[in-house]
Amino acid sequence: MKTKAELLPECPVATTVQLIGNKWKLLIIRNLQIQPWRFNELQKNLDGISQKVLTDSLRSMEADGLITRTVYAEVPPRVEYSLSELGETMRPILDAMAAWGNSYKSMAHS
Repeated sequence: MKTKAELLPECPVATTVQLIGNKWKLLIIRNLQIQPWRFNELQKNLDGISQKVLTDSLRSMEADGLITRTVYAEVPPRVEYSLSELGETMRPILDAMAAWGNSYKSMAHS
């Protein structure tokens, strides 16, 4: 059986795309950069995401080590998602995407 690293594409850009290369994962990371979020809060904020897609995205991001899931021993139980240390290293990537998006918007409207 192959290790997780052996299953990743040889190209580093393709590896990044495999880990975060969809709209929802990028927007989840964007939100988690601000603060930890609960599932329902994320679902309300991410207009148009289905419960299944959010669940699948959070599970795969947790398995990839990008986010952490914390269950608090309360009644009712409270679960929060936050960026892991590895997930925090994506901050410059999203900052660059935001800067590029702002540049594009200003060029497109000139």
